[in-house]
Amino acid sequence: MNPIVPLNLPKTKLSITKTGEQLKVNCLIRKKRVLLSPEEWVRQHLIAFFIDSLNYPKGLISVEKQIQYGSLDKRWDLAVFKNNQECFLLAECKAPHVQLSKAVLEQSLVYYKKLQADYLLMSNGINHIILKKNTSDLRFEQINTFPDYQF
Repeated sequence: MNPIVPLNLPKTKLSITKTGEQLKVNCLIRKKRVLLSPEEWVRQHLIAFFIDSLNYPKGLISVEKQIQYGSLDKRWDLAVFKNNQECFLLAECKAPHVQLSKAVLEQSLVYYKKLQADYLLMSNGINHIILKKNTSDLRFEQINTFPDYQF
């Protein structure tokens, strides 16, 4: 499956190379070439959007970090932190053909339990579900726009 498809995000210039049949992209955060899967295509576009359009600080964006959940090792897709190292936004990236379902929300909540982000984002690059934590009752409310970065 060709990962390069139009997304509902601003176009960005990515450094993509082809080795045999494999496409690789230079990750904007990890500073290394990674396999360009459909999910990675979405993640790199979100990263570029966060940095270029929303002015999120590049140095406070983290990609695919491992956390312990019970006895399982899990990796979040993308997290943006504040200067005090609290999590500002946690994003779960899916391939464009993957529906944003209850299962995706449940997967996101596993990482959320550890990071306690102010915002939870689920995106397949075409559809975006953005949830804001209501600090008074600890519930989420869905919002329609990506949040401005808050220190």
